[in-house]
Amino acid sequence: MPPIKIYQVGHIPSPLRRIWNAFTDNPFAFAGFWAICCLILLALFGPLIAPFSAAHQDPQALLLPPSWDPAGTVEHFLGTDDLGRDIFSRLLHGAHLTFGMALAIVATALVIGFVIGSISGMMTGLKSSILSHLLDALLSIPSLLMAILVVAVTGPGLSNVFWAVGIALTPQFVRAIHQAVHEELQKEYVTAARLDGANPLQIFWYVILPNILDTMIIQTTLGISAAILDIAALGFLNLGAQAPSPEWGAMVAQGLDNLLTAPWTVTIPGVAILCCVLAINLVGDGLRSALSPIRH
Repeated sequence: MPPIKIYQVGHIPSPLRRIWNAFTDNPFAFAGFWAICCLILLALFGPLIAPFSAAHQDPQALLLPPSWDPAGTVEHFLGTDDLGRDIFSRLLHGAHLTFGMALAIVATALVIGFVIGSISGMMTGLKSSILSHLLDALLSIPSLLMAILVVAVTGPGLSNVFWAVGIALTPQFVRAIHQAVHEELQKEYVTAARLDGANPLQIFWYVILPNILDTMIIQTTLGISAAILDIAALGFLNLGAQAPSPEWGAMVAQGLDNLLTAPWTVTIPGVAILCCVLAINLVGDGLRSALSPIRH
């Protein structure tokens, strides 16, 4: 016989559960979350489920339109390019080059920015002021322009794009974390922890770090969308991935010659980039809304 409950016990959700509930209440953010999960799976297993290899050419199917066109076929669902390569297969092969590389770049920039920003944020006086003005000067240069300058020095190629975009995005993480740590140092609870005898490492790890996680999460989502656009832009400008790479920005550049006769060779990779960035921005906006009650 189940026990009889005379008094109703109220359940207080944890902060993580409250954030998740607030996030899932936003249907657009939740849809973006599932889209990102699908993109991660495609980046991991896309080459395994692609019906053709990225370099496979079918001379009997040159500039074949997508399957919903009367002249299209189901075998080539999204059509083919001027060399007879299946666009759907190339999109799957290129997911890890555009989306997967963006995740790796942002993870690297986050680690470097966290270390530098945390150390600089804990500083005070002249050293903190000089570093703050230096970061402001670096942030005045757009990330894409910074990436183009780095690629112009190191040369085109995917490996150089990784470092170019990483170098361009790292100052944003350093600045965001530096500013968040510096603002938390002015709070009264930090003063109280210092008066209790906590050393700077304990103050940072137990007092400041839990209160800047929201800033790090939001900056990470913004950094991923910026990294995707920078990688695609460099590929489009022929400064990043080189032909015949299936990177999405390079695919747009490769299809420009057939824009009027076969617009799907440009629009389909462009829509893939648009959907990817849109999903990440929806998740970032949902996280910002979900974290705002926790911050305030």
